[in-house]
Amino acid sequence: MNVLGIYRPGNTLLHRLPPGFKLVALAVSILAISLTVRSPAATGVAVLAVALVYAVGGVGPVTAWRQLRPMLWVLVFIFACQALFTDWSHALVLCGVLLVSVALATVVTLTTRTTDMLETITRALGPLHRIGVPVDHVAMALALTIRAIPLMVEVVREVDEARKARGLRPGPRILVAPVVLAALRTADGFADTLTARGLD
Repeated sequence: MNVLGIYRPGNTLLHRLPPGFKLVALAVSILAISLTVRSPAATGVAVLAVALVYAVGGVGPVTAWRQLRPMLWVLVFIFACQALFTDWSHALVLCGVLLVSVALATVVTLTTRTTDMLETITRALGPLHRIGVPVDHVAMALALTIRAIPLMVEVVREVDEARKARGLRPGPRILVAPVVLAALRTADGFADTLTARGLD
């Protein structure tokens, strides 16, 4: 089984970059892509740029495909809805932006230890502790958010595999409802783990 978003040791340039730099770059990149990508051509450029990032991080095409393949049915569903109510070019751009955003978050988690991300966020938010902000909890929430993006892709993959095992055809009712339920169960698991560690 391929586990999404789990740190993979390496010595590439992306592995060696400071976690803080990668987190800031991730946020800036997703924001920039969301604001500037407005056409299929721009979407293609964004996809190529993300492919270059994967190459720099030592993530090959096969691994990249395994990481992003679970998103396929979600993107197909979103594309169909957007194409129905708007037009195909807008649908393509929206799906492209979602794809590259998830891809960027995934490559950051693949090349950065969660503990390093947590420590970086905690240090960055340190000054807020003086005014009563629970910095440790905020840092944990941000780290879990980043980790949850590829984790939700894994949930989609598991639901799709269960569908195939039952011989069911893909569709909104078959895929969306189980994904939502699985996401809620995953959230409950996160909550139970945090509570057990005294972070309720």
